[in-house]
Amino acid sequence: MILPIYIYGQPVLRKVSQDITQDYPNLKGLIADMFETLTESDGVGLAAPQVGLNIRLVVIDLDVLSDDMPEYKDFKKAYINPHILEYDDSSVDSSEEGCLSVPGIHESVKRPTRIHVKYHDEDFNEHDEWIEGYLARVMQHEFDHLDAKLFIDRVSPLRKQLIKSKLKAILQGRFRCGYRTKTVRK
Repeated sequence: MILPIYIYGQPVLRKVSQDITQDYPNLKGLIADMFETLTESDGVGLAAPQVGLNIRLVVIDLDVLSDDMPEYKDFKKAYINPHILEYDDSSVDSSEEGCLSVPGIHESVKRPTRIHVKYHDEDFNEHDEWIEGYLARVMQHEFDHLDAKLFIDRVSPLRKQLIKSKLKAILQGRFRCGYRTKTVRK
């Protein structure tokens, strides 16, 4: 089932998400729905708050990038209760990011290229790994959602000022995108 994407201004996007247990109701179904929603909206990552749930769950599908990045062929993973344990600040990269919850806005964001993460997979096996490259960027962007942060919180004050009118338009429901959304009702 395709779920609506919660758009900038929705309170759920500004609440810290909670860890879940293995017996979370219909977890496998939710993960499947999130992957279907992600595919339908042409994204590479989706966090549970973006579909209205304050739980620590993220799905990432990088297969769509495999023509340019063959290492991500068939890469499709769910991350349950993910946490970033450490950032390796020795290498930082700036790259343009966008977000399904902030349609029409793309900004350059500086992030470490290597992170230490801990999470559970769909079978609730625990993983403790160092991740680098593009996946590290996507994880940081998606895991930020779980900590009530959006990529626009990480842009410079000048850039934030320059996108202020676009953010206001989103709050007023004046935006276009090709997927189902849930906006703030005024």
